[in-house]
Amino acid sequence: MSKITNVFWISVAIVLAAVIFGIAAPETFEEATGNIQAFFSTAFGWYYLILVTIIVLFCIFLIFSPVGAIKLGKPDEKPEYTKSSWFAMLFSAGMGIGLVFWGAAEPLSHFIDPPLAEGGSNSATKEAMRYTFFHWGIHAWGIYAIVALALAYFQFRKGESGLISATLKPVLGAKRMEGRLGTLIDVLAVFATVIGVATTLGFGAAQINGGLSYLFGIPNNFMVQFIIIAIVTVLFLMSAWSGLSKGIKILSNANMFLAVALLILMFIAGPTILILNLFTDSLGGYIQNIVQMSFRIAPLNEDHRSWINAWTIFYWAWWLSWSPFVGIFIARVSRGRTIREFLIGVLLLPSIVSFFWFAVFGTSAIDVQNAGNIDLSQYVTEEVLFAVFNEFPMSTILSIVALVLICTFFITSADSATFVLGMQTTNGSLTPPNTIKLTWGIAQSTIALTLLYSGGLQALQNILIGAAFPFSIIVILMMVSLYRSLAKEKKELGLYFKPKPRKPANK
Repeated sequence: MSKITNVFWISVAIVLAAVIFGIAAPETFEEATGNIQAFFSTAFGWYYLILVTIIVLFCIFLIFSPVGAIKLGKPDEKPEYTKSSWFAMLFSAGMGIGLVFWGAAEPLSHFIDPPLAEGGSNSATKEAMRYTFFHWGIHAWGIYAIVALALAYFQFRKGESGLISATLKPVLGAKRMEGRLGTLIDVLAVFATVIGVATTLGFGAAQINGGLSYLFGIPNNFMVQFIIIAIVTVLFLMSAWSGLSKGIKILSNANMFLAVALLILMFIAGPTILILNLFTDSLGGYIQNIVQMSFRIAPLNEDHRSWINAWTIFYWAWWLSWSPFVGIFIARVSRGRTIREFLIGVLLLPSIVSFFWFAVFGTSAIDVQNAGNIDLSQYVTEEVLFAVFNEFPMSTILSIVALVLICTFFITSADSATFVLGMQTTNGSLTPPNTIKLTWGIAQSTIALTLLYSGGLQALQNILIGAAFPFSIIVILMMVSLYRSLAKEKKELGLYFKPKPRKPANK
């Protein structure tokens, strides 16, 4: 029987306190958390850039290291899921609604307000695509990968519980990790997960409402969003009740089918040749400029620095704050794979798909803006995608498929989160009780509704950025802990780049 831990009660108390504060004084709450976000972005921007780059380099090092052959499980253990289902689940949990929400909106925003070039120029188009690739590429997936790898290695290889705190025993000691410090670390992970998912549910509901409003004139207000969240909550709770192997697996495969269908339809309907040309050019620009972009902080230009704070550093903090949720889920579905296979799969496959996704939808949005028939900047973010669709053939079909995809991504993210939260608050149980999962599911939706009502979604994003800083220190400790443990196992197994020379036999 899975036991509810102190992590559950402390996390619930902190989340409730934040929500009550947000309802009672939303303006004060948003201002205070905004100041926290501004402080970390300004004072520690350099730190985020260096840390995330180190994470990517560490992942690459492990891929080419002899320890890449080590399995995330017992030596004879086979992967639990097929490669296609595995990829679908990690992709759905890792990006999900974000790709649909930002697919057209982010490249368009960078085109209108680029980091360096003149807005609306050809150079701005190239910069828009290159920086979008940068924000959603291997840096984002490197953060997820390293957290997931540490969790999977210590849980399935070393027999530890599936908690963030359990991965730090080699550096902080088992006694501390089983005591108050371990509880504090796990509470931080739970808090980041709850707030992150609640914010995403709010965004998902807003975009579904935005699509319905644009297409059918349905009012864009809280009551409609309440109904949307209520319906989706029932659906994802049904999925959560059915279990990981059934619910999330089926939904993740459905997500991939719908995402591919929407991608192909837009690719055909949109400026196909321009999409292919910009994808190729942007991929080359991304590879060529990745080092410069990774360290660009613009210390002598306030306007450029403001852009970096608003986009790059915001994204790095966002991915860090989401890494406990996504990392735990990816670890759970990756048992039986080698470290090398795991890292190559997590780093490269989702990145390439994301690149092509943004090339298709971003290029289409920029092409519509350049045509001059409509100014897409007049639309709020959640309506931009549907406004782009309206300028192409099959617009109704595209919009309906997009709405269904947002719903399935919505359900998958919430379903995944109920499992992760249940696992984190029952001492790492791989089969948390349905009652615990349902509790967290209802809690997530209630928090999202409360914050939509009080207008506190922006404040919650700010909290996420604040939570990312202390969790980034935990990620550093996870890397050190993982390296120590792998180095020890490498020595025990005799894994080397080259065979060690044998001493000549005595004649």
